[in-house]
Amino acid sequence: MTMRTELGESPDIVERLLQGALPQIQVVADAVHARNIDITVIAARGTSDHAALYGQYILGARNGMLVAPAAPSLVSLYGEMPKVGNALVIGISQSGRSPDVVAVLDAARRQGALTVAFTNDRSSELAVAAEYLVELEAGEERAVAATKTYLAEIAIVAMLSSALSGDAESREQLHAIPAALRVALEQEETVARHAVTWARENRCAVLARGFQYATAREWALKLKELAEVLADPYSAADFQHGPIALVGGGFPILAIATTGPALEGMTELLGRLRGAGARLLILSDAPELAEVGPVVPLPSVPEWLAPLVAIVPAQLFAYHLARARGMDTEKPRNLHKVTLTL
Repeated sequence: MTMRTELGESPDIVERLLQGALPQIQVVADAVHARNIDITVIAARGTSDHAALYGQYILGARNGMLVAPAAPSLVSLYGEMPKVGNALVIGISQSGRSPDVVAVLDAARRQGALTVAFTNDRSSELAVAAEYLVELEAGEERAVAATKTYLAEIAIVAMLSSALSGDAESREQLHAIPAALRVALEQEETVARHAVTWARENRCAVLARGFQYATAREWALKLKELAEVLADPYSAADFQHGPIALVGGGFPILAIATTGPALEGMTELLGRLRGAGARLLILSDAPELAEVGPVVPLPSVPEWLAPLVAIVPAQLFAYHLARARGMDTEKPRNLHKVTLTL
């Protein structure tokens, strides 16, 4: 039950970050402004790479920054680092030990880039490599599948966006998130009930768009890790460029559709998929989606923060689906807590 316990710590972790990490994040934001930086490069792997994807959307939409993935293999395998001397280069890693992510930060710092580590281990190689460190404040995560550290990562990305904007309203919105997370955790009984009915599904597509695309990718990863379900994540836009041909009678589709510019298109697409015979389960704060398919309700929060809330029932679903399928959530097959990639 370690994973379930850690998942339930999410509201407290965000509260700790809001109480303790803001000064260091403000230091980073001030350094960005002082150097007139408008390009961000993020190095990450696995779950942390989905936090980086959230960063692409949020820093682009709210802060006008061009955000690019670092492609760590360029450094670790090919010995080449693109020119990033006038960029903010962020390394995100729960353990801070992945050699290829550390290599990106090392190379970027040698170029004079502003480098920042988001990690749960202040003594890690990544923390040492970066000019600035922002700790996840998640405490030891013993479960192999990351849950609370992912939430901490995207919370820090959101806090950085708020600090860069200097917007008092965004700070107030952030401080409301722990309460929303507690409301999301209250959906566990509903989530578990749905998970039992999905126990025989061995494949599915996971759809979202915009800010929630990162949620779709992380949800799909947890389904693979924990429940051994071949879950394929897509942007709802990309899904319509070919993969939609997969959909026939009973094809399983999980979706995240929350209030914002993407909602209308998501609602229309999910209606079409239902008409084509898809089996749906939707995470949403929009009551009207209950007319399209079964909905796990989410508390309403501003769209830019909705991924922090949506990931909790997604993680709970993966956890309960694994248990319904008879899998050991503490020992996912072939996985280790720390993966070292070169």
